[in-house]
Amino acid sequence: MNVIESNTPEDHPKILKQKVGVIIGNLGTPDATDYWSMRRYLKEFLSDRRVIDYSPWVWKPILNLILLRRPFSSGEAYKEIWNTKENESPLLTITKAQTKKLQAKFHKEYGDQVLLDFCMRYGNPSTESVLRKMVSQGCTKILFFPLYPQYAAPTTATANDQIFRSLMKLNWQPSIRTVPPYFDNPEFISSVSKSIETAYKKSKFKPQHLVISYHGVPERYLLNGDPYHCQCQKTSRLIREKLKWKKSELTTAFQSKFGPEKWVGPATVELVADLAKSGKDNIAIIAPSFSSDCVETLEEICGEIAESFSEAGGKNFLYIPCLNDDKVHIDMFFNILKKELSGWV
Repeated sequence: MNVIESNTPEDHPKILKQKVGVIIGNLGTPDATDYWSMRRYLKEFLSDRRVIDYSPWVWKPILNLILLRRPFSSGEAYKEIWNTKENESPLLTITKAQTKKLQAKFHKEYGDQVLLDFCMRYGNPSTESVLRKMVSQGCTKILFFPLYPQYAAPTTATANDQIFRSLMKLNWQPSIRTVPPYFDNPEFISSVSKSIETAYKKSKFKPQHLVISYHGVPERYLLNGDPYHCQCQKTSRLIREKLKWKKSELTTAFQSKFGPEKWVGPATVELVADLAKSGKDNIAIIAPSFSSDCVETLEEICGEIAESFSEAGGKNFLYIPCLNDDKVHIDMFFNILKKELSGWV
């Protein structure tokens, strides 16, 4: 711990050398796959008014019913992809790997002047715990990076809400900045495009169509001004232009529908079935709204969505992984963060 010399009295609390902190934030993960761990995680997630914005008087009774059974089915889904060696979800494993590589790059560039860690919006490590740890290490300036390429109220906004909510509990607040979405960042578009080209070259079959699948949101969000849908469409367009493909060679779709409301579409699970029925029985799918592979990609896409394609007559289904902790992804994160730290380091 670095302590600076000062002219304060001997009994004054030690004053730490001022540092800059960087926190990367992801969605979250349950601590385990058992009923109570899943219930705890789902309750925190589904109680967030950014995620479910119905009146609490309407939603709380419904949520209590959901929490009776949903932890069982969600637990089974997580068991399918659980990292048994580390006893954690793939999202946590990958986020740890991303953090470790970023820490190495920051230490090489800035020494001990900049500290970097990660937090989860739901579950552990919590946003508040990581913020408090950084403050206790002498960070008087903190850059917060929600790891969502496209902005949406249920993802980026709630992550930012939580960091600001945590600040409200501190007597001495650090200065804070948040990183904007990077849906049209040239490095991001290039990295995703290259991952598609690489996957196609390595594939044992030639995909006839590419599905670019994003996490869905209720259509009401779009109509109320949330830019998510538009940013997803722009990401897809820029990827297509980078690949120099025709519009007919790929389709943007949305997954993970929850509840009875109308969501933005087309729905990925329905689209892949329609592609199979139309004779396109060799397809590929990529999910560029996720910075790390998780239950929505490893279980939903590779499970439910792949099954929908197969049951409709599809033959070959290629899932192209997220960028995860690939070097190009880490380099892009570092460059984004370095830019946003301008004036602080």
